[in-house]
Amino acid sequence: MSPNSSRGVGGRVRGSARKFRKRVVLKNGDCNVVQSNISKRRLRYLQDIFTTLVDVQWRWTLLVFALSFILSWLIFAVIWWLIAFSNGDLDSSSVRPCVVELRDFASCFLFSVETQHTIGYGSRSTTEECPEAIFVMCLQSITGVMIQAFMVGIVFAKMSRPKNRAQTLLFSRNAVICQRDGHLCLMFRVGDMRKSHIIGARVRAQLIRSRITKEGETLSFYQHELAVGADSDRDDVFFIWPMTVVHQINESSPLFDLSAAELLRDRFEIVVILEGCIESTGQTTQARSSYLPGEILWGHRFKPIVSFNRDCAGYEVDYSAFNDTYEVETPLCSAKALAEFYRIQEELRRSGMCSFFSSVYI
Repeated sequence: MSPNSSRGVGGRVRGSARKFRKRVVLKNGDCNVVQSNISKRRLRYLQDIFTTLVDVQWRWTLLVFALSFILSWLIFAVIWWLIAFSNGDLDSSSVRPCVVELRDFASCFLFSVETQHTIGYGSRSTTEECPEAIFVMCLQSITGVMIQAFMVGIVFAKMSRPKNRAQTLLFSRNAVICQRDGHLCLMFRVGDMRKSHIIGARVRAQLIRSRITKEGETLSFYQHELAVGADSDRDDVFFIWPMTVVHQINESSPLFDLSAAELLRDRFEIVVILEGCIESTGQTTQARSSYLPGEILWGHRFKPIVSFNRDCAGYEVDYSAFNDTYEVETPLCSAKALAEFYRIQEELRRSGMCSFFSSVYI
């Protein structure tokens, strides 16, 4: 019994004709999930308006930002016009106006803007003649401060979201399968483009595929947790340069029974997740990506991209080769068959040694 080996498996994996399969997680990390038929969806979103405005696209946030100010100016301009009209301030012959220099609706609108933002050009001002005018002035000042605080909070939260930091966290375009320390291993590469590091970085991987229970129930998107580790003996890695994340395909792995040919025919998706704390802000960020069977290169290994640069007296990371791989001798059989082969080989070796010692003793 011997495992088949080849140096061209990756090319066949890459170029094999396969049907397009829908992803749960897109390559850029977005979840390919759309909720539908939710009762009172708009009402639920409006009840959490802050999160809604943070999650929507920038054009909608800026539209709400502009409308909130314009509508508040117009509403209070109407109130000022009503006060001026009821007190006769719009009549030039008025001796005791509530607000000085209010002649028409345009001047009421300008006074509304000046009051809300405390601009104070000096030509228009309230007097002590009308208590309602003093009350409305105080009310508009408080309303303006609340609108500004609310909208500034939304813009700041939107600009400082940890999701934006995830755009500079990279996953390799393909995953690879090759041998490491005598075991078949699934590997992918993660990297960080920024100089500010991710503290306490942890990598997770889940295999999503259908599963049938003992009762015959079909679980279409069952999640198998894959045990992964980076180039370290710790769960959290010192993430200062690109790391190769390794999943050893052993008895507890859902990939244990898959050979190179069976891998192409199987239907699954491997979702990879990188989590950690942003050094500069202290916020927690998460970056995601996924791999389909057609994006796993059997018999390949990642090229080294970290080297010492004498000119800058430091280690240099060449991100132009971040996705580059090269072919290596790798058995085409499954990890289960390979483990059985090694077991039989070890038994034959031991039995041969026993026969040798027996013949020497006799």
